[in-house]
Amino acid sequence: MKKLLAACVCTVLTFSVTGCSPGTVLEQFTSTGDTSAREIASSTDTTTTTESKDRVYMDEISGTLQDFSGSQLILNTDDASYVFNVSNATLECKGGMITGDEISIIYEGQLSNTDTSSVRVLKVVDEFHKKNKLKKRTAHGQVISLTSNTITIKNKKGKIATYPITGTKQYYQNGIKSGDWVYLTFKGEFPDTSDDSSASLNASHLKVLSISDLKDLQIPDPTPTPEPTVTLTPEQIANREKQFLVTIQAVNLNILQVLPAGSDTPLSIDMSAIPAYFEGGIAPGSHANVTYIGNLEEDTLEGIRIIAVTGENPAGIDDKHISFTATGTIIGSTANTITVQTDDGAVDTFRIENAQDLTESGVEYGDYVCVTFHPSKSKSSNIYTAVKIQYA
Repeated sequence: MKKLLAACVCTVLTFSVTGCSPGTVLEQFTSTGDTSAREIASSTDTTTTTESKDRVYMDEISGTLQDFSGSQLILNTDDASYVFNVSNATLECKGGMITGDEISIIYEGQLSNTDTSSVRVLKVVDEFHKKNKLKKRTAHGQVISLTSNTITIKNKKGKIATYPITGTKQYYQNGIKSGDWVYLTFKGEFPDTSDDSSASLNASHLKVLSISDLKDLQIPDPTPTPEPTVTLTPEQIANREKQFLVTIQAVNLNILQVLPAGSDTPLSIDMSAIPAYFEGGIAPGSHANVTYIGNLEEDTLEGIRIIAVTGENPAGIDDKHISFTATGTIIGSTANTITVQTDDGAVDTFRIENAQDLTESGVEYGDYVCVTFHPSKSKSSNIYTAVKIQYA
């Protein structure tokens, strides 16, 4: 896999004209794990040769994230806006790259006003002295569309937003269909460029935590299965709840396309009027249990009444057996991440340093890939942990 690892080779460690207060992220960076800066700094007065070398400055700048493309980001400070190339940097923000979050950029070189062309970004990290911690917010709107990685809703004011929902917990107690009202819990701020007069909002870099038709999402306990010792009447046996296992192929609003275990024939399940619960999102490749009443026949849903769909819980699955996937085109990369525009329009960033690479020579910009990821390792971050990468 091609990983563009940033190398920090500093001749002299000194601070640029932007200035930093004591106890900044840079101070932590140079005091934990990066000894080269300290060692080289201690030798600044050893020889005339060393003094004659060009000085390399290392500094940090903090602000709020305005936008992120996968290889560059826009940072807003109180005074100005900066565009940084982060293709050689490592992203180390625990909260991910969420619009409105406070982050710090550690870089080599010197800024000239808002010109960032002469600096090299080393790391993007969570701001150490956060003024405002991102709070959970709620959006309420009518569903326009639902796919594996996106949901589009229209709020009461008529504004439309498409939210990224890869790996997001979803529970629809009364089913899901066009026009239903749902609640989204999310972190982040809509970009400042969102015009109040616009009919749409840019939600591409928010982190959606949950979606439900219930304002207070509470998952009911499963219906207990009767003990085997209980004698059932023929009618009770006929109406007894049973389940079969499926692999999710895709979802288009209320239609869930699945492949039953042991079958080569995909089936379509209508979720418009049944409870549907997906702890790790509706990702292709993941599994679900379909609860039904009746006599199930091969390769057809005729003769049964489906009463619920429940996706698997990724929390209990190790990396070897996880099967949640997202497929799309690589549109950007950093030293430890790739950003993929999925087939249904989401922009997802994946941490790849520990991922298994099944490509022939490593992935590049423009490659069409399928990423296997672990939803439980990114519950509060919009940077997902990739387990495996392969050509789609």
